[in-house]
Amino acid sequence: MPHIDDALKAELTKLYAAPDRHYHNLAHIEALLALAKRLQAEIADPNAVEAAIWFHDAIYDSRAKDNEARSAALAAERLAGPVEPERLTKIVAMIEATATHQVPNLADATARHDAALLLDMDLSILGAPPADFDVYEEAVRQEYGWVPEDAWRAGRAAVLQNFLARQFIFHTAAFRSELEGQARENMARSVAALTA
Repeated sequence: MPHIDDALKAELTKLYAAPDRHYHNLAHIEALLALAKRLQAEIADPNAVEAAIWFHDAIYDSRAKDNEARSAALAAERLAGPVEPERLTKIVAMIEATATHQVPNLADATARHDAALLLDMDLSILGAPPADFDVYEEAVRQEYGWVPEDAWRAGRAAVLQNFLARQFIFHTAAFRSELEGQARENMARSVAALTA
């Protein structure tokens, strides 16, 4: 049985509808839910992944450094009771992992795989066609509209270079084969523009 009932959907939808969200909004959640549906044969615990998708950006303040931790805490609070503790621990770990995009050290291999898929879905925009990637970059810039241009360019370039320095951007074979090359092209092009 899904963990996200209509009341919870309504509550979370309100959070995602905040006017300062240009990328981390309901469209992002809907895109991830559609990806999860497409990948459902690969997901061991679809209800846990769906819950993690709904909650992973529930708290989003571009001036804060603890959004993922606060989103995970909200999930722990709202899902306590209906969701058994072991599964809730897994959901919370998946949400917290979106801070670093490193697969959490869960004891269960299938849970680690679900977390890897969630992280790859969350980063799938990096491997989108160039025009879609550019729209994403502009939306993120709007979310950080309070940051002066020079500081934005340096900070954003550093974030993208950090991803480019990884051996792999994506954790799962499916996402690597489909999106890794395009993601690297998109980010390299963006870094070149930001540092020009």
